[in-house]
Amino acid sequence: MADSLQIGTIAGIPIKLHFTFLLVIPLFAFIIGYQIEYTIIFLEEVFGIQNINTSLITGGFMPYTLGVVVTLSLFAGVLLHELSHSVVAKKNGLNVSSITLMILGGVASIDQGKSPDPKVELPMAIAGPVASFVIGAAASLAAYLSYEFIPYPAVAGLMFYVFGYLGVLNILLFLFNLIPAFPMDGGRVLRALLARRLPIYQATKISADIGRAFAVIFGIFGIFVLNPILVIIAIFIYLGAGQEAEMTKFNELLRDVKIKEAMTSPVITVEPDMRAEEIINLMYSTKHLGYPVTDRGSIVGMITLSDISKVSGIDREAMIARDIMTRDVIALTPEAMLSDAMRIMSLKNIGRIPVAGEDGTVLGIVTRTDILRFIELREIS
Repeated sequence: MADSLQIGTIAGIPIKLHFTFLLVIPLFAFIIGYQIEYTIIFLEEVFGIQNINTSLITGGFMPYTLGVVVTLSLFAGVLLHELSHSVVAKKNGLNVSSITLMILGGVASIDQGKSPDPKVELPMAIAGPVASFVIGAAASLAAYLSYEFIPYPAVAGLMFYVFGYLGVLNILLFLFNLIPAFPMDGGRVLRALLARRLPIYQATKISADIGRAFAVIFGIFGIFVLNPILVIIAIFIYLGAGQEAEMTKFNELLRDVKIKEAMTSPVITVEPDMRAEEIINLMYSTKHLGYPVTDRGSIVGMITLSDISKVSGIDREAMIARDIMTRDVIALTPEAMLSDAMRIMSLKNIGRIPVAGEDGTVLGIVTRTDILRFIELREIS
């Protein structure tokens, strides 16, 4: 994700923080601190313990300090949840590009190829909730042991609160992820089970439809109880379910389709010494927003309107394509799969990929528009 910062690597997997994660710490810390007395009563009822010592919990700024501790500990559990998915994925030969923590939890970027394999997806989907359950059970046990065996009542009360709260939150995370709704883990488990008897696109559609139904229920309930977090979660589930269904449908429609069947050819190319203003005029006249840059017929870069717009007007007058172009170009051959091109565009957030021969000669270009047009024609036929 473009708005994420890598903070380390675990088991060869880059760990990133999305900028929204920085917002969630003070927000959650305030909510937890503000509700701390109600939470204590709730935890006592859940664990069947009465009148814990709260002298180290409720005084001064301690509620908000504990809010930060609980928030960071909760996201540590979310990280372990996503790591569980990722470890199972890597053991099954899948590529895990990163794990990103953000305001609504964590996302493991796992490349499952054109269509997910149900035999792999089932254990991979289950691994996350199992990790959350184990963390929740361990934290709950630690809460009981802290209350029973720490000889200092104030310290015992503090440790009971922290471990008890984390135990409850992780068990809730476990239960929430088992909801059979995309993009929750339960939705992936449901799809894997359905895919044993149905084609993957049908299994995905059923799971996505159930996901959207749950999202509508969450959204209505969130509005009814005036809970904006539930509404945000409902939107997240609804959009995620729709995106998963669309991606699977596209993969099925593009199965065994090669790039040469959808690419635009011949393609306009520009020379490295062509002036930026000339390229802009070319874009206006041809209605194309990007061109391969070639030198003696071989591709050396790509230049797009986005590349040119990064340069101010005064500097642009003196710039040529070589100064502005993207040099790290992803090019595919005409025999490559069109679904691979679509996946690369999605992962890299680019709108076009040049098509080149083995010698680097540009043969054409494939864009998002080309792919969507091809899909529309396939759906009609």
